[in-house]
Amino acid sequence: MFSIEVTDLKKSYSGLKAVDGISFKIKQGEVFGLLGPNGAGKTTTIEIMEGLRERDSGDVKILGLDPWKDGYEVHKRIGVIPQDFTFFEKTTPKEAIKYYASLFNVKVDADAILKEVLLDEMEKHVFESLSGGQKQKTGLALSLVNSPEILFLDEPTTGLDPNARRAIWEVIRGLKAKGKTIILTTHYLDEAQQLSDRVAIMDHGHIVAMGTIEEIIEQNGSGERLEIHGDKQLADYIQANTELQVTYDDMKGIITIPLKKKIDMLAALAAAEQSGMKWGEIQTRQDSLDDVFIKLVNDPFGEQIEEEAIEQQQNGNKKGRQ
Repeated sequence: MFSIEVTDLKKSYSGLKAVDGISFKIKQGEVFGLLGPNGAGKTTTIEIMEGLRERDSGDVKILGLDPWKDGYEVHKRIGVIPQDFTFFEKTTPKEAIKYYASLFNVKVDADAILKEVLLDEMEKHVFESLSGGQKQKTGLALSLVNSPEILFLDEPTTGLDPNARRAIWEVIRGLKAKGKTIILTTHYLDEAQQLSDRVAIMDHGHIVAMGTIEEIIEQNGSGERLEIHGDKQLADYIQANTELQVTYDDMKGIITIPLKKKIDMLAALAAAEQSGMKWGEIQTRQDSLDDVFIKLVNDPFGEQIEEEAIEQQQNGNKKGRQ
């Protein structure tokens, strides 16, 4: 059963194709990571799924509902924590939960929610006195007030120290264990690797890779390889005396040999030893998600094109209404 189904989704801003025909499905109870550089189209995609922005074309179903046409029903069944979550400074987490419950017109056990997000010891502390991690946990607590089936977590650990990040991870794992479907956007690839069942990598409005971390690395990585610290002469010797593919990085002084079979390592090391030349540290290496991400996206450190286009369109709309 799929909680979310997106088919050929498109959205443009003043000629810029922020989202250009993407399709994916998210299973019930799955943690789905949406990754990509700034301007890739993540923000637009998420806002369309949340029912906050109208799409140009394509089909989007959230729990079987259209998030734009059926926004009221969708919002009752989803929870959202935006990036850099903030709240009334003089309000305690427990008071915030009760306030949100009144907005949703539901009865909640505030203490149980605080315990679920590991914030029960801070129930009487006002928001402004909380640490960054505790503030994010407050946001998580509020996203749970309406007992949502789907959670949208936008950069939930940005700016947090390692201990606070891991505390948030534990909360997310606990929510997954309870069957919540979670859509996670993050710039921390280790976070995506730790938490996500599957990920989609976006770039310039397209999905350039999708699947489990292992599938994406296998399909787009360079495979396992042997690295030997040595000189160009040794690299040439191994190349001449084996049937292996050998490359040499002159800047790092590293000989790299793809390992298609386990015996390839033995052949490479035997040739290195037979050469009589000096060689140093050896290691086997496989691509990480970071390696594949940089390979797949055109500009991993690109400017915030998508966000700027959205802002320009919004400013234009405001002027038109004046």
